[in-house]
Amino acid sequence: MIDRPDIAGVQLVVPWKALERKEDQYDFSSIDQALTYLQARHKKLFIQVQDRFFAPPTRLPGYLLADPKYKGGAAPTKNENGLGPGQPGTVAAQWNPEVRGRFQHLLKALAQRFDGRLAGVNLPETATEVDLKKDRTGYSDDAYFSAELANMAYGKKVFTKTPFIQYVNFWPGEWNNSRKYMQRTFEFAASHGIGLGGPDILPDRPAQMQNSYPFFHKYRGKLPLVAMAVQEPDFQYKSPKTKKPYTRKEFIDFGKNTLGVDAIFWATSAPWLHQPATR
Repeated sequence: MIDRPDIAGVQLVVPWKALERKEDQYDFSSIDQALTYLQARHKKLFIQVQDRFFAPPTRLPGYLLADPKYKGGAAPTKNENGLGPGQPGTVAAQWNPEVRGRFQHLLKALAQRFDGRLAGVNLPETATEVDLKKDRTGYSDDAYFSAELANMAYGKKVFTKTPFIQYVNFWPGEWNNSRKYMQRTFEFAASHGIGLGGPDILPDRPAQMQNSYPFFHKYRGKLPLVAMAVQEPDFQYKSPKTKKPYTRKEFIDFGKNTLGVDAIFWATSAPWLHQPATR
């Protein structure tokens, strides 16, 4: 698939634990290998630094979960989407300054090694639902929102040559910009030169149309880079117009014309990737 003429590159999702085996001991070999492989083929590499997991296991550094100063290091999450409930997951407790400091240290180490060599670095989606009955980390919606913006600003600070992107789709505790989280996110990104994106292109889906999509439309041409994904579950959704699964053309048209997307990351299960390449 990588050698197809209609593929410009690859997005590699790397869990925090895979990059930091022990505290301050970084292992970037997976990125090095991917970069070497792709550069020889004149293809680009994006890295998604994963700090949340929508099913077991929790792939966060062991010290983060064991050392008392991180107060658990992560919070349990519930996972539900338009396709129904999923397995419980975990999100790094970025609202804890100690945890956030370690994550930003990782971003700095990545930038020192790869700034200018990668086509982009992105952080995962903002949507999360902490299980408050089981949480021991002191989570709150406001603290989470502030922490995510702090990581956005820090990522942009250390990546001066490689575009830095935050996926944003939903904010916990908010619907339809009710707490101005979404509005403030886009204003912040535009004013700081930070790219935005999202985990799903789903044309005209009501939930997305009441959250991030109107802002992507409003901010077309005002962000340095917009990159969005078409993931495996997206192929199960059906167009409200045709009552059939979305086609490649529908994904692209909506992404480019409505959301202002510059780059699309396709799951390898995309049907068109299993057909002969076309331009």
